[in-house]
Amino acid sequence: MAVTDEAILKVKDMIVSGALAPGDRLPPEKELSESLGLSRSSLREAVKALEFIHVLDVRRGDGTYVTSLEPQLLLEAMTFVVDIHQDSSILELFAVRRLLEPAAAAMAATIATPEDIGQLRAILDDVDERASIESLVAHDKSFHHFINNLPGNAYLSSLLDGISSNTMRARVWRGFSEEHTVERTLREHKAILDALELGDAELARSAAIMHISGVEQWLRNAAA
Repeated sequence: MAVTDEAILKVKDMIVSGALAPGDRLPPEKELSESLGLSRSSLREAVKALEFIHVLDVRRGDGTYVTSLEPQLLLEAMTFVVDIHQDSSILELFAVRRLLEPAAAAMAATIATPEDIGQLRAILDDVDERASIESLVAHDKSFHHFINNLPGNAYLSSLLDGISSNTMRARVWRGFSEEHTVERTLREHKAILDALELGDAELARSAAIMHISGVEQWLRNAAA
């Protein structure tokens, strides 16, 4: 289990046991990390993730609080950590994405115009290594949507958009759970873009496979 997931489950246990209730302020970082047996950096990542799913409310200059949601709603919000590790349908969706999206990239490489490449480069240049996970996921969605639309097949692009929406939660969670996700994603996107600019269909296909397989392998490892 990833360290961030372990930290989150320990916070969840505190809510289940009643040690933390809706509206409670979390103990100071040093005290809480020691009581949970976690490093302070792991605890910070867990807090960031729980803030993202609205379980915690980080008030700058004041402290971190459990949100005012009812206990059952708080716990339901946190179950998705377990869901994405145990739901085999997510892996099946990634398998379909790995089949179709590289094919779309290969087709795009044969027809992409200099204007298309320029627009894709603008999408890529809009984020850098300092981007938040939320910004990265928004960029990822725009980048792939643009490429998937280039072949001009409405059925293919619609199908891939649907798959993308249904796998978004797993992609967000990978960003919180793994180090250097932003840098790796941008590097892989650049490899796809370079292949498109060269007009090399097989290189574009290979770059897309490598990119998608990374998330798929992370999910398989998490499930194991």
